[in-house]
Amino acid sequence: MKMFMSDNNSGVHPKIMEAIVNVNKGHEYAYGNDKTTKMAIEKICEIMGKDVDVYFVTTGTAANVIGLSGILRPYEGVVCADTAHINVDECGALERFSGAKILQIPNENGKIDIEGVKKYLHSLGDEHQTQAKIISISQTTEMGTLYSIEEIRNLAKFAHENNMYLHVDGARIANAVVALNTSFKEMITDTGVDILSFGGTKNGMMLGEAIVSFNEEISKSLKFHRKQGMQLISKMRFVSVQFIAYLTDDLWKENALNSNNMGQYLRNNLSQFSKIRIGDNLDTNIIFAHMGKDLIQALRKRFGFYVIDEEVGLVRLVTSFDTRKEDIDEFIDYIKNYLGS
Repeated sequence: MKMFMSDNNSGVHPKIMEAIVNVNKGHEYAYGNDKTTKMAIEKICEIMGKDVDVYFVTTGTAANVIGLSGILRPYEGVVCADTAHINVDECGALERFSGAKILQIPNENGKIDIEGVKKYLHSLGDEHQTQAKIISISQTTEMGTLYSIEEIRNLAKFAHENNMYLHVDGARIANAVVALNTSFKEMITDTGVDILSFGGTKNGMMLGEAIVSFNEEISKSLKFHRKQGMQLISKMRFVSVQFIAYLTDDLWKENALNSNNMGQYLRNNLSQFSKIRIGDNLDTNIIFAHMGKDLIQALRKRFGFYVIDEEVGLVRLVTSFDTRKEDIDEFIDYIKNYLGS
């Protein structure tokens, strides 16, 4: 079955798999004290253009929950879009493990702005109300849209002016950097982001994410939160070595570029069908489209994808680092044959 369900469904890039195999030699210091992990941290500092603190974990949810828990007190909250992964797809993990609260605001194409955040500032200092402490945004958003560099900078400035922090859920951060033709340094470091969940699993890695802290105060307690959160990996080199391969010779960029280009190719080919209505935004590798229920049922027999809303025929299609034009052509030909029958 051809998969357009998620970039989580893709395999592992051969260079990353090779790196995992090659690091599996002899004994090494455990819990991140190995030379491989130190080298991976240096790589991340290099692309961020700054000495940052890096904490490797196994999943994106772990990166979000531990990173945010390391900042929040139980009476504080994180402001995010109602579509945010931490709000919709992490089973209440942040609220369970931190005791803090998610303060959601309506999204506009997956994004939030300063005006939306402001309503939670009126209660600052009121002991009856949750205290907003963090603004969290997803880059790329769950709707496939992007924040501009200026928007991120303005959100960071606003957060700092109000004694708050800015967190970026970067599960698809590489796709965003490629789409905006920028760099990690320009998008994250230079804009004033305080903490980043740095994802690679959706872009060719096997597993593992990194919590990247740009703030010394935040960093002081993160190692303890990681341990309490059951994410201090003993054989950490098998996660960290993936980041070395991922960040060497711009493999991350090559993977994200193919993913984004295949998303555009899929969108362009879908646009030929009058019976399929495509969402206005395609900045990266996520496409939302409306199509007839009968077509959806026919396609699901052969292709994997998410049906977001069965009643209105809304589906989500996602391309990956290893998606080929032939995969998309097969999908498009199937639609042509079905609609022509």
